[in-house]
Amino acid sequence: MTTSHSIPHSAYRDSGVYTDEADRGLNKLVGRISRNWPLPKELGGVQLPIGYFANVINIGGGNGLAICTDGVGTKAIIAKMMNKYDTIGIDCIAMNVNDLICLGGKPLTFVDYIAVDRNSLHLLDEIGVGLADGADEAEITISGGETAQLDDVVRGFDLAGTAVGTISLDKIITGRHLEAGDVIIGIESSGIHSNGLTLARKAFFKRTDPLPLDFPVPETNTSLGQELLRPTLIYVREVMEILERATSVKALINITSDGLLNLCRVANKQVGFVIDNLPEPPPIFKMIEEYGDVSAAEMFEVYNMGVGFCIVAGRNDVDEILSILNKYHREAWVIGRVTDALKNAVELPRQGLIGHGKRFQEK
Repeated sequence: MTTSHSIPHSAYRDSGVYTDEADRGLNKLVGRISRNWPLPKELGGVQLPIGYFANVINIGGGNGLAICTDGVGTKAIIAKMMNKYDTIGIDCIAMNVNDLICLGGKPLTFVDYIAVDRNSLHLLDEIGVGLADGADEAEITISGGETAQLDDVVRGFDLAGTAVGTISLDKIITGRHLEAGDVIIGIESSGIHSNGLTLARKAFFKRTDPLPLDFPVPETNTSLGQELLRPTLIYVREVMEILERATSVKALINITSDGLLNLCRVANKQVGFVIDNLPEPPPIFKMIEEYGDVSAAEMFEVYNMGVGFCIVAGRNDVDEILSILNKYHREAWVIGRVTDALKNAVELPRQGLIGHGKRFQEK
């Protein structure tokens, strides 16, 4: 029998995303750039291995500088198709600050990078609207950035950025203290967020009978274009309050590419996760599965499937955490638990799937 690592599912690869090749290249890159790291206790010492959601740099006095970088990917193409750019900046902020808070850091400021094929007042102004709205929601500043015209490199535009925050070195959260019986709380997503847009575009638009942007999404009052462009939720305020009031938070997981397999990125590899109470996925995911002929296993490998962020904590704090999330009008559920019957794996018993690394397979 083949393992979940042996045969990659094909839809995402067929859409032009070669995740296996990217991982091999990334491993070589990491080896080269980490060779000059000082010791963690030294000034400038890097606290975590590359591959976590964000990292922390020792800036002395027991204090750390939290930092991460990310972009909006091919969601930029959807914005161009819609000729609507005033929300894509929210996505850029969200992709960064939602990663930064995974280690318990408080985001403080952000710098952006906008690459365009040609300068456009309309484009840059609307991107600025979204960046400012996202910064307000995340309670951060935008302290700088760069705009580059690269007509020989970029078609349309690309948007990325870097978030910076602070954290005490002794309060970095990595999941290393997870133990069997801890509870997994899932927080709603707003839909597709900013991952898997290449596969979605192939499913809907790169076909012999492409769907129009105004195609109605079933069970909603939203068009396909509007749904794909819906901004990524920002979880900063509620997570910061949870960290202040709940004492047993052991892991924070941003559910981006790799879906619920992001749970395996936590530091404790001696436990696994059983997810047996997922909410019904938003209709956009069913559309991608049907129009793209994508297997259920690959859907869970690529998409958040309705859960945008997870908190893992002791049972005693569950009610407090859910109360705080309700205060911020976030729908949330106890979706599963930590188990010592699995090692660094995610089991979805209702879907009949088990996942290791970046792959789900049928049990």
